[in-house]
Amino acid sequence: MVLVWLSFLAFILLLLALDLGVFHRKAHVVSVKEGLVWSVVWMAISGIFAAFVWAAYDHQWFGLGLSPDPIERSAAFPLGVPNTGETALVKYLTGYVVEQSLSVDNMFVIAMLFRMFAVPAAYQHRVLFWGILGALAMRGVMIAAGAALVANFAWTLKLFGAFLVFTAIKMLVVDVEEQDPRQNPLVRLARKYLPVTKRYHGQHFLVRRTGRVFLTPLAIALIMVETTDLLFAVDSIPAIFAITADPFLVFASNAFAILGLRSLYFVLAGALTTLKYLKVSLAVVLALVGVKMIAHTWLRPLLGDHFHLYVLGAVVLILAAGTIASLISLRNASSDSRPASRHRHG
Repeated sequence: MVLVWLSFLAFILLLLALDLGVFHRKAHVVSVKEGLVWSVVWMAISGIFAAFVWAAYDHQWFGLGLSPDPIERSAAFPLGVPNTGETALVKYLTGYVVEQSLSVDNMFVIAMLFRMFAVPAAYQHRVLFWGILGALAMRGVMIAAGAALVANFAWTLKLFGAFLVFTAIKMLVVDVEEQDPRQNPLVRLARKYLPVTKRYHGQHFLVRRTGRVFLTPLAIALIMVETTDLLFAVDSIPAIFAITADPFLVFASNAFAILGLRSLYFVLAGALTTLKYLKVSLAVVLALVGVKMIAHTWLRPLLGDHFHLYVLGAVVLILAAGTIASLISLRNASSDSRPASRHRHG
């Protein structure tokens, strides 16, 4: 089992090294077209890995599929049921879709941060790269802690579920106004106790001047991106535990969703404010996985063996409905704003 973890981490680091060291070595403005191409590439890699997940759990390679999944606890199986190739595949894909969708709200906040800090477009990919590397490390720690809690204390699943439902309600009723990130306590502490330059120095986070090392505004932006991801992880990590408590499936689905987040940001950043119903669909997804977590032992026998496939289908339909409703609303608003045609004379 240790071998598969080491191999997976080495694979992720290799992908990151190729991304920053080869394909994005020179700072440049990432266009929507380039972001779309890379989004497709990352999704394809995630899909290929999904095939590995199915085969590994189906044949129990590296010890995968031998340990019971605590999310499948029941009276007959108090410790849970091991994942087969089919159930592991569906859980991985569901976790990937849920994590990717919940990251959309995070992208809106990151776009706001870049605007507030006036981060040059050419350096935004670099900030996202290192921000995501830090996010993987933070989420790895949170996933390990969450897996231990779920495995040893079954009641934590219902607690996580209640928290997700509460978060969904808050997302619907609380209108979060844009706040100046420069007033964030962490940023204020950094500026107070650490030397920070007043202007950007290319894509550098640190510069040496007069024998001292200074942070650049790009480093401050990175601190805010890391802080933001940590806050959003508090929502997304419990959400993935509603689907599976298998640590490898949880981390793998999170890792690939986060890897594709940078490219997806450059595709969606300009359109996020126009998708007015997307936030509603994200809240419904959170509520769905929260209820699923709370009522899992009752819903599983009711819906049968394809329970997790139904959850995946429901998540995709909810997100599609929110996106389509937003596009229809945008088209109607555009039609209403057109100047009325001139009355014909005579």
